[in-house]
Amino acid sequence: MTQSSSQDIFDLRKIRRLVELMKEHDLSGMDLQQGETRIQLRRGGKQSSTAVDAPHAIVPSTAAVPTTKESPAASAEKPAEVENILEIKSPMVGTFYAAPDPDSPPYAKVGDHVGPETTVCIVEAMKVFNQIPAEVSGKIISVLIENGEPVEFGQPMFKVDTGG
Repeated sequence: MTQSSSQDIFDLRKIRRLVELMKEHDLSGMDLQQGETRIQLRRGGKQSSTAVDAPHAIVPSTAAVPTTKESPAASAEKPAEVENILEIKSPMVGTFYAAPDPDSPPYAKVGDHVGPETTVCIVEAMKVFNQIPAEVSGKIISVLIENGEPVEFGQPMFKVDTGG
């Protein structure tokens, strides 16, 4: 049984409308999934203004991804360490807040041990304050975003050592 074009996320009219909405609301990215098919739209940067992915396995937001700032020699020196380091990435575009309010201590700081359900920060998107869980167990080794800074979808916010 085939899907009608009105439900196909790859309908060119729908993609163009999504791009218009991204421009209208000043969004830098959008990630949609329909069944096993996924589409990611991005604006700006060095990549093309839109990118379409063919069906593929979806990697969880906490997947280990080597950072581009690290030199190949540095990553070759400590391969066992990199395997235990995961990044907690922003699930949306918004503003990063380390604590529930300015007078409270941060949810997570370097040296803290977190579990999958531990709230590590808040990302405000469209006046909604979204508590972000760690989704992994381990020790926070780095906080990559300053309080009040904007974050992009998929942008790493924390590094977590899951070993030991």
